[in-house]
Amino acid sequence: MNSRDDSLEALPLRDDLRGLSPYGAPQLQVRVALNTNENTHPVPDPVVEAITRRVTDSAASLNRYPDRDFTALRAALASYLGHELTADNLWAANGSNEILQQILQAFGGPERSVLSFVPTYSMYPLLALGTGTRFIAGERAADFSLSAESAARQVREHAPNIVFLCSPNNPTGTALGLDVVEAVYEAGEDRNTIVVVDEAYAEFARFGTPSALTLLPGRPRLIVTRTMSKAFALAGARLGYFAADRSVADAIRLVRLPYHLSSVTQATALAALEHHETLLGTVEDIKLQRDRIVDELKRLGLTPAESDSNFVFFECGGDAHAMWQGLLDQGVLVRDVGIPGHLRVTAGTEAETTAFLEAVESYLARS
Repeated sequence: MNSRDDSLEALPLRDDLRGLSPYGAPQLQVRVALNTNENTHPVPDPVVEAITRRVTDSAASLNRYPDRDFTALRAALASYLGHELTADNLWAANGSNEILQQILQAFGGPERSVLSFVPTYSMYPLLALGTGTRFIAGERAADFSLSAESAARQVREHAPNIVFLCSPNNPTGTALGLDVVEAVYEAGEDRNTIVVVDEAYAEFARFGTPSALTLLPGRPRLIVTRTMSKAFALAGARLGYFAADRSVADAIRLVRLPYHLSSVTQATALAALEHHETLLGTVEDIKLQRDRIVDELKRLGLTPAESDSNFVFFECGGDAHAMWQGLLDQGVLVRDVGIPGHLRVTAGTEAETTAFLEAVESYLARS
């Protein structure tokens, strides 16, 4: 144990936090970084200019607190989503992680539980831990799929206060059918279970893949979360949001920090939403590269999952960490998600995708 570990151990840290490591993918300086599901396309110049103007305008009033309820931003988000949503149905925070944390603060906590189906987004159990909520690891099929029948059975068995459904799922990239969401919602009726559908990658879904936004009417316990980090190429801005019954937003107000969204964040998000068509112009290119990755990995004898996201989860046919290191040695960083025999790669630009595929082919030729 080094001196830094000794110093941490000396603090009166909560027992359930001892021995844990902070969340985070490796931040390495490499030629091609495809490990964190960012949109690797730069923000277009016209959008940069629009954001700069908005932020500059907001700078003159930074001596004052921002709009606590970010009314204009909520209205803009509702307009973007459509589905007859209004500002009252929307809530935003500093990334979708804070959205999920606020949901757990309001509806979870000591002596309450949250169920999700693993493998899934690795922050769910950490967010649960931080809010004192018991995390229940539900099961998926051997191929990582989740049926309506299995999901509903597990909800009835565990009777959780909250269910997190990641769709498209991270790390597998596959979207859930709406029958799964409906079955989970109905199975949680007796427990009054909050059902959260995490749609962080929804804009990348294949044609015909429906959104859980269509299920919101008449379901006051359903929450659909989104982010501007992925399709909007605004990972650095930290803006996540949800759509739900207005009562859910009222509940979140009870636990949110005062003025939690800065004036600069609000200005950035508003400018981006005004230019959403320009920003989302990269989505189709990313989907093209994603599908190219799937096709080429199959050609190389690997087994990728069909993806509704901006990344591809694939069975690499051997030692996943050895392949991860082999690709890194060639300057290409992908994600070792800790699932034996599998890796995950972000669909980047055409040049980045080519570099990844060439690195894979070279690694396989030497193995």
